[in-house]
Amino acid sequence: MIEKIKAIRAELEAAEAPDAEAVEALRIKYLSKKGAISALMNDFRNVDASMKRELGQALNELKSYATERINALREASGRGNDKGGELDLTRTPAPLNIGTRHPLSLVREQIIDIFRRLGFTIAEGPEIEDDWHVFESLNFAPDHPARDMQDTFFINRTPDVLLRTHTSSVQTRVMTSQKPPIRIICPGRVYRNEAISARAHCFFHQVEALYVDKNVTYSDLRQTLLYFAREMFGPQTSIRLRPSYFPFTEPSAEMDISCNLCGGKGCSFCKGTGWVEILGCGMVDPAVLEACGIDSKEYTGFALGMGVERITNLKYQVKDLRLFSENDKRFLDEFVAAH
Repeated sequence: MIEKIKAIRAELEAAEAPDAEAVEALRIKYLSKKGAISALMNDFRNVDASMKRELGQALNELKSYATERINALREASGRGNDKGGELDLTRTPAPLNIGTRHPLSLVREQIIDIFRRLGFTIAEGPEIEDDWHVFESLNFAPDHPARDMQDTFFINRTPDVLLRTHTSSVQTRVMTSQKPPIRIICPGRVYRNEAISARAHCFFHQVEALYVDKNVTYSDLRQTLLYFAREMFGPQTSIRLRPSYFPFTEPSAEMDISCNLCGGKGCSFCKGTGWVEILGCGMVDPAVLEACGIDSKEYTGFALGMGVERITNLKYQVKDLRLFSENDKRFLDEFVAAH
């Protein structure tokens, strides 16, 4: 048995293992339950009692040496396969698919960042609101269609509690609790009782802005809008303001930008006009200022609001609004490069 022990040790000393598979083969040959060293251990039971101490010590030394030798070969083969020179123990055993930011989150943060550079701060409010903050304080007439169940989700059929239909309710909360100057943006989710289709949904996201101070003019509004459009869609972007109507602003306007696909020449996306509507805006109606406790003779202001889905559609040409809320990973993977 001594000769067998010496022979196995010699084999281990001469063994080479260029890769992990070769190392594993050596481990199985010598250290597995059916390996050469285990076979010697089984034969050890038949050894004469006078030789057991000497042979037992030799067997234990052989097993320890075999373990150390195979571990050394495993480490050496790992270094040889690592092109970086050292084994990186922090690496995962397999590549992991990392998630991506949602396109609405990407665009929302870009909008917020643009207005932050103009000195606007974020203001947030509850999604479950009361009628005064959503409608009455914003100069909505008692019989305005927006109060109808066809447009608004009311809570438990209570006419005074509802899901907000716009983030303008945040503006009234700030104006009633804070003295001018006020310069805020109000991002958030809003709800309207509409049929779900490729062009509409029962919930969507808005970002509204409000600026109230002394001597705020329509020119301030227009310059803010031009800055936003060129930062969001590129320095070549042009804007135009068309007269419109909103209960809480006077005068009111819809803002269009030159189509970023055809450069204003006219295409199917802009329906041949060269312009695409992106938001509504106007000077804050004096009645709204007074309802919120702000002296309309001393202060003026402007407000604007846009749908985040609308801006995202313009940037990435997403034609179906339902894709934003279906959690289809194939759709989300398309925005990896937009991070």
